[in-house]
Amino acid sequence: MSGVAIIGAIIIGILAGWIAEQIMGRKHGLLTNMIVGLVGALLGGFIAGALGISFGGIIGSLVIATLGAMLLLFLLSLVRGR
Repeated sequence: MSGVAIIGAIIIGILAGWIAEQIMGRKHGLLTNMIVGLVGALLGGFIAGALGISFGGIIGSLVIATLGAMLLLFLLSLVRGR
C-alpha cells in the first residue's frame, strides 16, 4: 500500500466511523471513530466479498465501510449489553 492509499484509508475510516456513530446514536472521539471505521471497512469488505458484491471508488468504499462499522457497533452493543 502506498502512502497515499494509507492516508485515503484513514480518511475513509474516520468518515465511516463518524457516520456510523451518528446513525447508531453513539458518542466517541476521533481515534475511536477511526478504529471503528477501519475495522468496519475490513468487516464490510470481507462480508461484501463473500456475498459477491463488488464495490468501487470512494463512495462505494465509504458505504461498505460505514455498513461494516455499524455492524461492528451493533455487535459491540450486544456484547456489552447496551
